[in-house]
Amino acid sequence: MSQTSTSAYTQSAVVDAEDATTEQPIPNNGQSSAPAESLIIRALAEFAGSFFICFVIYAVSTYGTVLYGINILLIAAVVGVAYAAATAVFSRFSGAHFNPAITLAAALTSRISWLDALLYLVAQVLGGIAAGAVVVAILPTSESVAAKAWLTYAVNGFDTTSLSYLSNSTLQQTGLSFDSNMAIAVEVVMSLLVVAAAIVTLNQDGSPLPNHTRAVGLAYGVAAAVTYPITGAGLNPARSTGIALFAQGKDLTVEPLSQLWLFWICPLLAGAVVALVMLLSSTLTDMIAKNAAAKAAVVADTTESASEESETDDLDDASQFAETETVEAEPAENGENDGNELRGNAPVPAVTDAAAHETEPVAGDSGADGTERNPR
Repeated sequence: MSQTSTSAYTQSAVVDAEDATTEQPIPNNGQSSAPAESLIIRALAEFAGSFFICFVIYAVSTYGTVLYGINILLIAAVVGVAYAAATAVFSRFSGAHFNPAITLAAALTSRISWLDALLYLVAQVLGGIAAGAVVVAILPTSESVAAKAWLTYAVNGFDTTSLSYLSNSTLQQTGLSFDSNMAIAVEVVMSLLVVAAAIVTLNQDGSPLPNHTRAVGLAYGVAAAVTYPITGAGLNPARSTGIALFAQGKDLTVEPLSQLWLFWICPLLAGAVVALVMLLSSTLTDMIAKNAAAKAAVVADTTESASEESETDDLDDASQFAETETVEAEPAENGENDGNELRGNAPVPAVTDAAAHETEPVAGDSGADGTERNPR
């Protein structure tokens, strides 16, 4: 009874385990299957992080630059720390993109779904716009100090609006400036660094690796140090858009929205390139792994075949050896019988006739009637 109940319990447990395995959801190649509430939380995290980053950058580019002068190292350090701080706080919720270029690369590599990407992008741009509105609203202005004095170094631009051109009288006198080609080159290259640093430190499900915060902060710091003198360190379409909207019509040398296209195209192009490289690398790695597995299978089959052939050869050799022993034993037995015949001895019979021994009369044996059958 005990064995029967134990067996039934074991079978029931196996069935339950199979049902649980069958009902387990199948991954959908990195596409997010999170509920709507979770998606809203992720979008809010992107909005809050983008607002914080843009507010810090706008504040330093306005107040800090006007009051303390242009300091590239200070700008680079502030940009790097701002991105690192926001990443450390919000990465557990959304992966801490805060940049449409990073979001595009994450969607192309299936780290997030396209629905997530769309909401992330909207949240990032809205965060930048909200930060721009707050900073412009609190700027101290007067008849002698217009908003132009504060916003000149906060907007992204190139050519005659390049920060190096605006702050260097030598360039102005000689008519030298960093044109759109130079701006495109530095923005694309540095955006490649930023996007690559962010994407390679994300898991396939979009969650951050332990070194994600450090890599992102360092990448943005280096990129800002290189691009700030030429373009004002765009690197992020949300950052460029947020301040450009409120600097429009403020009597700047060039209207910011007329140059905004470059600060969208360059980062997004960099994001697409990074995604393409990662996809090609993944495909190549899979091909190499499959080829290695195929070669290993061929080697294993060859080794198994060789082992079977070796075993067959050993069995054949053993069989031949046994036959040889049998053939050698038969002539030896025949030779012994022939020798007995030459010496006048009867050959040794192979089998003793037991029946003959039983019927052969023995000397002195008497019959049933008491008479002696074989008298001497």
